[in-house]
Amino acid sequence: MTESGNVPLAGLRVAVTRSADRAGAMADALAAAGAQPVLVPVIDFEVGEQKVLGDSLQRLAAGEYRWLVISSITTVRALKQWCEAAGTSLQALIPASTSVATIGPTSVAVLAAEGIHAELAPVDLQSAAGLVALWSDFDSADGGSPRVLLPQSNLAEPTLVEGLTAKGWHPEIVTAYKTVDYPADPARRLTATLAGRSPERGWIYEGRSATEEILLPARGADRQGGAGSSRAYPLLTPAEAAGEIRARAINAVVLASGSAARRVAATMAPLPENCLVIAIGQPTQAEAQRLGMVVVATADHPTPQGIVAALARAHTNFLNQQVTESS
Repeated sequence: MTESGNVPLAGLRVAVTRSADRAGAMADALAAAGAQPVLVPVIDFEVGEQKVLGDSLQRLAAGEYRWLVISSITTVRALKQWCEAAGTSLQALIPASTSVATIGPTSVAVLAAEGIHAELAPVDLQSAAGLVALWSDFDSADGGSPRVLLPQSNLAEPTLVEGLTAKGWHPEIVTAYKTVDYPADPARRLTATLAGRSPERGWIYEGRSATEEILLPARGADRQGGAGSSRAYPLLTPAEAAGEIRARAINAVVLASGSAARRVAATMAPLPENCLVIAIGQPTQAEAQRLGMVVVATADHPTPQGIVAALARAHTNFLNQQVTESS
């Protein structure tokens, strides 16, 4: 592994644990820093129970909730997919009496593109815990309902539910989407796209990407991918990636979510010490460490640039350690 000038990741072959249709922005940022991204899809998303979700959204439209909490942009896509099938829009379902909260500035921007104004979102700690820290205690004297609609993943942590409940609110959970092993069932796969997307751009948010899911770029060589990107990158199965990691042909692994960490642990572990493991945020780091992986760096911000900076720090430390050990 070498480092050179303005390409701090020159020579590093980096496994990105996202599917080709969601990895473009991160892969491009790594490539711009000199790395050689390799796409290793490990998780995918399917729609949740549509009737249960629909019942909740109808109650939302009827004004039964004081707040709607959007805990990830994947949630936005799941809600949008239901709305499109029902011939309506999420914007039309949210009454003026219902406020919207989310868990980061990029989520605010994504929602704004869908015509939805988020009134509450943390800036520094972009997570469920960060949102709970901002949330006010419920005061019945202020009037209104204490009910909060919380559509989320089937694997969501209880942080929001427990935090809001402790503040006197009544969060109601509905499974908007399911996180599954890649690939998802084509008949149930989450395919809704967000407003204003193009295949040349991608958002990174709270550990997941909201790049275009349907409009794919022209493929390059066989078994290459990278939607949301003007480039094509090698696409490997987890078993193939595990083999290349053992052969030292892959130098780093980017964990894009706690779910991805669990799949990496199940399909590629143990990862050797010379393979740098990078987490996109503190929750992902904690989950990877719980699974026995050594995380050498965690992104300060869940963005492509944050991942590049974290990997650059880890790579520099690795090189310095090699020099020290050889002297």
